Amino acid sequence: MIVPSIGRIVHNVESSNLYRSSRAEVTLDAHDPFRDALALARPQTVAPVPLRAAAPWGAQFSPFPHIKLGVVVEGECWLCVDGLEPIFLNTGDFYLLGNPPPYGLGSSIEAARDSSGPPQEKTEVSEGAVTYTCSVDFEFRDSDSSTLFSSLPPAVVVKADDADGTLLWNIATILVHEMETQKAGRSLVLEHLAQILLVHMLRSHAGSSHEPLGWLASVADDGIGAALRAVHADPRHRWTLEELAGIAMMSRSAFAVNFRSRVGRPPLDYLIEWRMQLARAALRREDSLTAIAEAIGYQSESAFSTAFRRVAGMSPREFRAALHARPKR
Repeated sequence: MIVPSIGRIVHNVESSNLYRSSRAEVTLDAHDPFRDALALARPQTVAPVPLRAAAPWGAQFSPFPHIKLGVVVEGECWLCVDGLEPIFLNTGDFYLLGNPPPYGLGSSIEAARDSSGPPQEKTEVSEGAVTYTCSVDFEFRDSDSSTLFSSLPPAVVVKADDADGTLLWNIATILVHEMETQKAGRSLVLEHLAQILLVHMLRSHAGSSHEPLGWLASVADDGIGAALRAVHADPRHRWTLEELAGIAMMSRSAFAVNFRSRVGRPPLDYLIEWRMQLARAALRREDSLTAIAEAIGYQSESAFSTAFRRVAGMSPREFRAALHARPKR
């Protein structure tokens, strides 16, 4: 928000009016379910060496329990994910893989698949055609954080001519430039650009999918999103179905049905699961159990411990002990 002081010269014109950069003020510290979820997941961004190859070529990859995001910068290739139909990618096409099983990239379906797999129909590729792809891995530092992305399908593709394709490509060109240069602040720029790409890919998926989207529903649905933002802004409040339905401007029954359809679980179940995500983060910070219980809406340490055990399968003390037993990363 830009607010010049009264009597200040603005654009060479003296003015006593207050100016804002846009009609809609954006409070950067507002509770955004999108940002909250990513912050708790604590993603570590890794940019593998870009792949440049001349046909015929193929590369296979092991299962990855996190998220991979890639773009075809030049040329074309096939993406073959176990259990899915082969996907043809051209210049400017993006793919996002959520907890992918074994997969491959290649100049043909055969090259992209493991040689031990069943024979596939051959695909014509001009001899020597060059393909250049860049990718980013998002590794989540805590084993429980993958539940935040459980609603993602194995593969999300945004084509160059899709509505979001141009915006993604503009961001990717800067990302590729940073990958190809060695300048001060390179790793910081790559990390932020990669997260911006991830957010836009998730937005694109949320806007085009009819499947339950988990916390992504906050992007795609204003009514459900308002209720989600309220839960994230005040998780300690003893929310009722009636209150959340009122915030979403729906009847109780319509809200319950719509929330479950969009998010994949009942509203109060979501509230409990979000509280437990916050509890896990607080347990890592060595907060006292009493303080954690109060912060997320439980009247006693005992009530919090019971709820935590029901969701996590262990008590808060056992969870903290397991954290201490892990090797430091």
